[in-house]
Amino acid sequence: MADIVIETERLILRKIDEGDARLQYDVLNTPTVMHYLGGVKELHEIEAKHAKNMAWFAQFGFGFMMMIEKETGELVGHCGMKLVDNSNASNQGDHEIGWLVREDRWRHGYADEAMRAVIDWAFETIGAPHLVALTCEANIPSWKFMEKLGMVRRRDLDFSDPSFDDDHNPTIQYSLTKQDWQRA
Repeated sequence: MADIVIETERLILRKIDEGDARLQYDVLNTPTVMHYLGGVKELHEIEAKHAKNMAWFAQFGFGFMMMIEKETGELVGHCGMKLVDNSNASNQGDHEIGWLVREDRWRHGYADEAMRAVIDWAFETIGAPHLVALTCEANIPSWKFMEKLGMVRRRDLDFSDPSFDDDHNPTIQYSLTKQDWQRA
């Protein structure tokens, strides 16, 4: 498999390529999975995100990756790191991690396995000084998972995003410093 970035016990995390937009659209783009991410996307929206992601890898050496289950070869999600680029955020340019797992693979430990590997990669290989993760306050499973990863709530970085409705605002952030990661 080309462009493997990280390999874990059960997962291959590989760069996103041109043909992955349709795969993501078919497998991950469901109302339940996309509920806290602005809802189901059109194929052209996913294609645009993928193009931006491929540009990040070319420019910075990091981005989001497809999570492939080794046992089946199936897409189980995507995860990785980008720079905070929301114009409403006061910390634009920080290293932001994120993940998305297809619904039939929830509670199988894939997000945990992938994100611990992404955090290690971010600090050891990329040299990020600290990481942030963004979600909305209503997405309790997401921010509880951030806490499980050792991240700490940063209320000073909360912001309102007018592209989301009131139920999905404010956007909240959690942070993990390299020092706290090293102590864990």
